[in-house]
Amino acid sequence: MRLSVASIWLALLQLQGIVSAELPLSARQLRPRDYQARDYYALELSGEAYPDIVARHFGLDHEGPIGELANHHLFSASIGGRDIIKDRIEEYRKSRKRDNYLNELYGSILFAEKQRLKKLEKRGIPLPPRQQPVEQDLETLDYLMDTLNIKDPIFYEQWHLFNPVQRGHDVNVTGVWLQGITGQNVTVSIVDDGLDMYSNDLRDNYFAEGSYDFNDHVPEPKPRLSDDRHGTRCAGEVAAVKNDVCGVGVAWDSKISGIRILSKQITDADEAIALNYAYHENHIYSCSWGPPDDGRAMDAPGMLIKRAMVNGIQNGRRGLGSVFVFASGNGAGYDDNCNFDGYTNSIYSITVGAVDRKGLHPYYSESCSANMVVTYSSGSNDAIHTTDVGENACYGQHGGTSAAAPLAAGIFALVLSVRPDLTWRDLQYLCVETAVVVQADDPDWEFTTIGKKFNHRYGYGKLDAWAIVEAAKSWKLVKPQAWFHSPLLVVKHDIPEGNVGIKSHININADDLKMANLARVEHITVTMNLRHHRRGDVSVDLISPKGIVSHIATSRRDDSSPNGYDNWTFMSVKHWGEDGVGDWSIVVWDRVTNQNTGSLIDWKITLWGEVIDTEKATLHPLPGDAMNQTHPIHENPFTSSVQVKTTTLSKQPTTEAPLPTHTDAPNRPVNSKTTLITTTTVATTSPSTTEYPAASGTSDAIADMDDRPGFIPSFFPTFGVSGKTQAWIYGALVIIVFFIVGVALYLCVQKRKRRAKSSDYEFAVLEDEDDVGGVMAGSSSRRAGAAGGRRKARELYDAFGASDDEEESYSDDEEKEYRDARDYELEQEEEARGIDEGKRVLGGDREALLGRNRE
Repeated sequence: MRLSVASIWLALLQLQGIVSAELPLSARQLRPRDYQARDYYALELSGEAYPDIVARHFGLDHEGPIGELANHHLFSASIGGRDIIKDRIEEYRKSRKRDNYLNELYGSILFAEKQRLKKLEKRGIPLPPRQQPVEQDLETLDYLMDTLNIKDPIFYEQWHLFNPVQRGHDVNVTGVWLQGITGQNVTVSIVDDGLDMYSNDLRDNYFAEGSYDFNDHVPEPKPRLSDDRHGTRCAGEVAAVKNDVCGVGVAWDSKISGIRILSKQITDADEAIALNYAYHENHIYSCSWGPPDDGRAMDAPGMLIKRAMVNGIQNGRRGLGSVFVFASGNGAGYDDNCNFDGYTNSIYSITVGAVDRKGLHPYYSESCSANMVVTYSSGSNDAIHTTDVGENACYGQHGGTSAAAPLAAGIFALVLSVRPDLTWRDLQYLCVETAVVVQADDPDWEFTTIGKKFNHRYGYGKLDAWAIVEAAKSWKLVKPQAWFHSPLLVVKHDIPEGNVGIKSHININADDLKMANLARVEHITVTMNLRHHRRGDVSVDLISPKGIVSHIATSRRDDSSPNGYDNWTFMSVKHWGEDGVGDWSIVVWDRVTNQNTGSLIDWKITLWGEVIDTEKATLHPLPGDAMNQTHPIHENPFTSSVQVKTTTLSKQPTTEAPLPTHTDAPNRPVNSKTTLITTTTVATTSPSTTEYPAASGTSDAIADMDDRPGFIPSFFPTFGVSGKTQAWIYGALVIIVFFIVGVALYLCVQKRKRRAKSSDYEFAVLEDEDDVGGVMAGSSSRRAGAAGGRRKARELYDAFGASDDEEESYSDDEEKEYRDARDYELEQEEEARGIDEGKRVLGGDREALLGRNRE
């Protein structure tokens, strides 16, 4: 068996006692972080690499594995500012060394990232004083409490569980309880700022093995700061037990664990460990936090966190998938949109918005095409009543989407207690199937292709505990996940200001989806690169082949960033159930005329859904895992036939439904609607022959576009650029080819001339005395010998492969000129030799004469 260099080194180091042969440390055994004195590095190593050898080479300490992420390890070094790993890899790359050991060691590092601290935001909001309801259905309430043996004093105020005033505006859970379904055998992990496990409302349901404090790196995630109350309040919504303290949780027999990450700054590595922590025993992760909800942030989880979420849905709950529940965000009052949050727009999250006790949309709850459902929270002068930090403390002002997410997580615990075999995608299907429409007169409600209504504020509607649990009992499990990744479509087109948008489409045909093993659509993601001097002016619509419109990006009045969209991924669940075949279009708008302009650079689309053939199902590679993509990512095979053209549509543009005006919002210019859309139509299959009718007025159309079809034949590649650009490319290629051919011909001719001349000369000097007729031969005989020598040279040259064409390349005149010049040279040589001979003879006679005189 062949041993690698690393294996030999490991054996030597183990003999020296440097490397421990013990199994990797668990997450609980990781040493406490000291960010004031040490730098931390996250590395992904190849399967055969040894972390201790890597640590020794770079002068690092091996802190241990990064949670459940296979082959990911955390290292540390004394704080120094520089990125040790990056610098050393760069130095080695530049050195171009060919040391086998170092090549193997550096080649084993698949991913490296120096860790940086960040702070996540809780999604709670300040609330107005509560007004007591006037009339209540106390008779029904008392009956429920008696039947279920509920004696908790604030249950009367927990309207989200049973609303005695606005009948029907609650989660409709009491019928589920009456069946004895209360969350047994399910654990909800509260990922937050701590959990008071010593509260009398929570202690009996606390699950210590699934809990950890990643801020202070101690086993108990109990609140330690004065404002560490958020997590305890969320936990009370889920699993507060029946007693005489406060109220009850929606799944009062479920278990709760606490994962503390919000009280201090945290690194991506620790957050990744947190989201996979005890992921077989922690079934649901309730996350009421994210980037700032200020209408300016555009933040996504780092690569390690993305990998942890994919790892969770692929391997958590023993392969059924961890359930991630995220609050949609509280920034609607600032025009914020949850598609600018990389946690809430993930396909692996169930994004939950809020409605108040009257079923109204509260001003804070963010809209977006990634919203799946809503449930109850603060508004209409009331809030959620729950547990607080302290042995017997209660709280009546819990609100924001922070309160909606754990309530949804508790309802999902009820579902899993009935059907523990459901996958993470089954739960999403059940949400779509059973959500109840609220505020039916809202103009944004639109029927989808599967007969369900969708609204960007409410998703598919509010969660109904009774409906979703009943549906789960007989639910047939969906097939595994499939996906289709389109090629990147390069557009590079200016975005006009005003009410004229740029439209681009990608065509996906049935063969594409069959090749991808994709039967029907669930999630749609669109990844874009867009440049703009003021990002908040831009909005983007996604239009499916069936004409369903998702507002994947909306304008934001406070977002003045000049950074545009940098490889940003938007998501929509509005197209759930579509077949996916046809033109998928995006329309990019800049409706604010203020000289802040931009351009659409490129985009691509991914369809996620259910497989056709279960036998061919595979797991999607981890994000950024280019080294280990053993599963094929299907690409559109028609990338070479991309064509671009510009036209106009006489069609009313689709606009976002207006958001409720917030009293603190400054005035913003709004332009009136027009009937023109300038479009850039891009086809990745055979181009459509359908032409849109020209609009009656063309003053708003973009003139002299650079994206008209070119004259290049269709069998040539178009490179995804305009016809004019294609002409420049091919013209330049033709010129370059002619230039190279001309230079080659010229050099070839010159070389042949030199070779012919050199051959005649070189072979001539090999003449023997018989050929030249003696040293003192006359000029005529020498000429004859030279001619004979040239004939010999020509014969030898022919033997070396000269062609007839090469011999005929010299004209008769050139040959005569050459012969005359050669004869002249021979004559000169002959004369010089004659003079030398005469001098020799005369010199000899003189010596003889002098000799005779001496005698």
